[in-house]
This record gives sequence, structure tokens and C-alpha cells, in this order.
Amino acid sequence: MGDSNENIRNVVILGSGPGGMTAAIYAARANLKPLVLEGDQPGGQLTLTSEIENFPGFPEGIMGSDLVDNMRKQAERFGAEVQWGAVRKVDFTSRPLKLHMDDGSTILSKSVIISTGAKSRMLGLESEKKYFAKGVSTCATCDGAFFKNKVVAVIGGGDTACEESNQLTAYASKVYLLVRKTSMRASPIMVHRAESNPKVEIIYGASPKEFLGDDKRLTGILLSMIDGTERTLPVDGAFLAIGHIPATAEFRDSIEVDEEGFVVRKDGWSAATNVPGVFACGDVADRRYRQAITAAGSGAMAALEAQRYLESLE
Repeated sequence: MGDSNENIRNVVILGSGPGGMTAAIYAARANLKPLVLEGDQPGGQLTLTSEIENFPGFPEGIMGSDLVDNMRKQAERFGAEVQWGAVRKVDFTSRPLKLHMDDGSTILSKSVIISTGAKSRMLGLESEKKYFAKGVSTCATCDGAFFKNKVVAVIGGGDTACEESNQLTAYASKVYLLVRKTSMRASPIMVHRAESNPKVEIIYGASPKEFLGDDKRLTGILLSMIDGTERTLPVDGAFLAIGHIPATAEFRDSIEVDEEGFVVRKDGWSAATNVPGVFACGDVADRRYRQAITAAGSGAMAALEAQRYLESLE
């Protein structure tokens, strides 16, 4: 592809979850004619969830896939172009920015918004897949309310696991915090909060070996204990809190990322990265909240900043 102006996009958005699609809506309404590349998982993590009850504007809730589909239709209504495709390599060292695709083609753009998301770390058990969204979850904020007066387990040993354990006690009658080792890596204050909560019971040296159920829903967890024994723990829900993997492998040599691979945004709050014309939104740059609504909000920020950047080039 040559470098003629007609072949250079104003903005290319990588990822089609709530962050990317919101960015597309804003960019399209600004007449920037954005191109959205859906990536390896069109729609992002929302397509893996069932009913969403905490996204504003849907008092009866909405299925994750339906929410993403609505966003896509809204973006396309204003002129966004959405197509399947995954970036395998980038060149941000010169202008225009270059995106090398998995089909061998190259896309040129004046600006890029990275919204490739982050995947929750999983244990890798077959039963984990079987009962995902049937009791196994990766988001206490999203799914905690479904377990009112139920018994649940949180798996993990860091700050997030402690925080989610305490958070879930607002709904659950009992929360087991399952820690693989004999101590937690969480900060002392977070450990203290979990230990002090009367609804939380911490079980050290416990590793899930299998998720148990009746094929329709989770009923328990088979634990492998550090002393070599096994234990069956009856629970109605299990929340994985063992971290996230940001989808930044293709960008890590081109933009600044932190020690875990999350994109570092300028000033800690801006959507701008350390590369002029490259912006980031959604879970790919969010270590803390990782919610559909916060991703959407940061998508709007990224599009507005990209628009201002493009205006500065004129």
C-alpha cells in the first residue's frame, strides 16, 4: 500500500469491546471515518458474560453480546467501518503509523486507539470452562449480586482477592478465600480486612483441582491441600482473582507498558501514551476497575483526544 493521502486513515481502533466501540461512536460522529479492527475476539470479554445488570440505561439488564452488538450498530450508523482483522506487528517510529495485519496487509493511519483488552487469568481446568458463567466467574463486581445469601469462594492471594472477598460479603452468606500458599502476597492492610471480616474464612494451602456440579450449575470445589490431602468444599459460586493478562504483545516494543504489560497512559489519567498519536482505552490500560462502563468512558476520552491530536496536525 502506498503512502498517498487517500490510503491513510484518520484513526484506526484496535478492539471492538465497549472501549473500542465507544471510541468508534465518538470518532464517527466527529466525521473521522474510523476503522475498527475487531481482533481475535470480536466484542471482547463482554461476549463471554451472560446478563449484565450494572450498565446504565438497561433497567431489566442486557446480555453482554447484545450490548456489544448495539454499540457496533450505533458506531456504524455514524459511519464507522468495522471489519475483522488482527494486528500482528506495528511500526510507530515514523508517520504515518503502520499496522501490519495477520493477512500480510499493512494499514496506514494518522492515529491509533489501542483497545485490545485484557483476559482474566484462568486455572486451566476443563471443569472451569464447563462451569464458567454457571457459577464460576472472574468478576465479583459484575456477578456478586447473583449470589445473595449463597456460599461462594474467591481464589487468589493478592489485594484483588482480599478486596473481592470483602465485597462479596454484601451479598453472600459466607465467603471462603482460597490461598494456594501458606501466606498471602496481598498488602498487610488488605489481609487484615479479610481476616477481620466475620463472613470471610481464609483457607491456606488450598488449590482447586476440579469444579464440581450437576452440569447446570456449580455445587462445589475439589481442593488439593498443601499437605497432600483432598477436600470437597460445597459452594454456589467461585470467583477467580488471580490476575489479568493485557493483550499488548504486539505493542510492547513500541509503546510504554508497565511490568505486567498494561499500557501506561500519560499523566496517569490521559488516554495518550508516550507515542504521539497513539492512545489507549479500556482494560488494556486499566489495572483497577475493568468494568464495561469504565472502558466505555475511557473510549470516549481516547476518541476526543485523538480528535484534538488530528486537529493539531492541520
